[in-house]
Amino acid sequence: MKGISQILSDEFSLSIQYSGNIIDLFEEGASVPFIARYRKENTGGMSDIQLRAFYERWQYLVELNKRRDNILSSLSKDSNVPELVNQKIRNAMSKTELEDIYAPYKKSRKSKMGEAIAKGLMPLAVALWQGRCLSDVAKVAIWCQQNKLNLDSTMALQGAQDILIETISTDSDLLKVARQAMMKQGVITSRVLRGKKQEGEKFRDYFEYEEAVSKVVSHRLLALFRGKKANILKLGVVFKGQVDCPNFLYLSHLTRLFDGNQKSASLSTIQMYYVYLAWQTKLQAKLETDVLAQLKDKAEDGAIQVFANNLEDLLMAAPAGAHRVIGVDPGFRNGVKLAVIDEQGNVLDYGVIYPHAPQNQVQAAQQKLSQLIQQHQIRWAAIGNGTASRETEALLKDLIATEGLSCQAVVVSEAGASVYSASPLASAEFPDLDVTIRGAISIARRFQDPLAELVKIDPQAIGVGQYQHDIKVSALSTSLTNVVEDCVNRVGVDINLASASLLSYVSGLSDRIAQNIVAYRESKGRIESRTELKKVKGIGDKCFEQCAGFLRILNGKEPLDASGVHPESYALVRSMAVKLALTSRELLNNNVALQQLKTLAPSFQNAGDYTYSDILNELDKPGRDPRPEFTYAAFDQSIQSLDDLHEGMTLEGVVTNVAAFGAFVDLGVHQDGLIHISQLADRFVKDPRDLVRVGQVVKVMVLEVDVKRKRIALKAQGL
Repeated sequence: MKGISQILSDEFSLSIQYSGNIIDLFEEGASVPFIARYRKENTGGMSDIQLRAFYERWQYLVELNKRRDNILSSLSKDSNVPELVNQKIRNAMSKTELEDIYAPYKKSRKSKMGEAIAKGLMPLAVALWQGRCLSDVAKVAIWCQQNKLNLDSTMALQGAQDILIETISTDSDLLKVARQAMMKQGVITSRVLRGKKQEGEKFRDYFEYEEAVSKVVSHRLLALFRGKKANILKLGVVFKGQVDCPNFLYLSHLTRLFDGNQKSASLSTIQMYYVYLAWQTKLQAKLETDVLAQLKDKAEDGAIQVFANNLEDLLMAAPAGAHRVIGVDPGFRNGVKLAVIDEQGNVLDYGVIYPHAPQNQVQAAQQKLSQLIQQHQIRWAAIGNGTASRETEALLKDLIATEGLSCQAVVVSEAGASVYSASPLASAEFPDLDVTIRGAISIARRFQDPLAELVKIDPQAIGVGQYQHDIKVSALSTSLTNVVEDCVNRVGVDINLASASLLSYVSGLSDRIAQNIVAYRESKGRIESRTELKKVKGIGDKCFEQCAGFLRILNGKEPLDASGVHPESYALVRSMAVKLALTSRELLNNNVALQQLKTLAPSFQNAGDYTYSDILNELDKPGRDPRPEFTYAAFDQSIQSLDDLHEGMTLEGVVTNVAAFGAFVDLGVHQDGLIHISQLADRFVKDPRDLVRVGQVVKVMVLEVDVKRKRIALKAQGL
């Protein structure tokens, strides 16, 4: 049996050295972001995404080996277990295969087969299988008499058949082949349950549905399983055109089930009969259950990936930057909530206006807005895209144009803002403010820096997923946490401005240590160097190694502290500077010097190629933000609702969600439109994310508007 390192080496096309290095780093407690960024020589330059996959597979194999050892230990106490079974267990490469092999030998297992064996019917089962006794009550009665077995012949026959059926149905080789065949050749079927048509109207597309298992996509699978969970649909897996029993079940190895020495190229007629009986009574139902479970796992994995991709796009959306912003949380009856924040996100002012029905206090609202914008020199008005957003946007744009204010109004996503505003975190941050004002603050801060603000919200509440409520919570949570961690560390964090929520996602920092950093900052004041971090409670040498490179200190004592260069490489940078008779500070943004250093790379043989190259890139643009330039959609002011849309219109919108079947776009009418994958381009598109991402501004043409069903069909323009 191959070792874990060799298996991972083969699966990830890595040298055995890299595979071993990565495992060692994980065992030492290194995080994925740290390894991906600062240990490239150890990994061959693997990305954070590849390392996540490596880590998950490594964990699976570790668990598999633990389970394997436990099973082998248990079976070692039973002298009746054939060595072939132990060998199969040693060679098993999946948990499913392992459990299939072990299933017939579980001591705690109670079954009809066990009861029959206890009655002494195993010899009869072997005789039936080998054709030495016919499956006839009279013949069985004679056999029982000859073998001095005092049993009712009918019950004896049934018991022997139970042994045969269960032995066939638990044969690990047969199960493996059968599952593979069902996944490749099977057809998933769906039928509406009797009397459920009216109740399950939204599932009508699946009332009479069939599709090849190998072709069904994740979002359809999740819809099917949702219908099953709601007791609307009955799901099944069959073989198309199957008459009685699939041919692949008649495996020649089954001839040796009850006698390892007996060999035959094919099954006898009586053996085929028992295989058919096993298929009809037990095997088919078991395989159907197993395959449906595999399909559900596949669908959940697909949905989790969609959610993770969308979350990454949202977190990595372009920040507007350090501007004074007025956050606007629109509403009708309860008014429009306002919050003014400065360049660092501190609250300067707040209030509520009532420009819309039923109050219609338009003049007072405009006066309040004008006063806040001018008094605080507001550059941007960020308007949440919820109820009354377009009306509020029109009000602000009219005010800005009429009074000639140097302010721009833009509609932004407010997904999750209400969750944050009612959270313990928001209560601790703003204990004296109403939850509605907290929502406006969140909208304004999100506009400045989406990543810094969205980390305060449970990722599952942000609303960029696909069927996320049908997915295992633990798996989804782990995946989304990993995405947030990767994004935060990819961008880097200003340690003197970051919240504890943001700091907690930095490599090596726990929630407690993040709180300690904030407490240290509040008591001592500004942190002046990365080295000073070691004074924070909980940050030892290992923690410092993991986190330091991702924490930025702007205008500090050490110029390299503002870059992504890790402190462990500062000595290398200084030697590079000395080589050119410069200081470290003079290397920053010095293109001429950096070009010289590229040619001098062989002079620094102790530095790995990856590290040397990354350092030059950092010195060229220290602390650069990998996120794109800020853009925003200009909604057509004449389009306020679904009734204003008509076929053929060309509009600008913002992508709010990307699913396997297409992308949803906010057009400013309180109902997202859908660009089906077939309408994304005039060519085949395998994955919508190849063309569009959450937060992207796109131009679309309206294909169809269904006001009654609130559906908008769109076609992308120019992608």
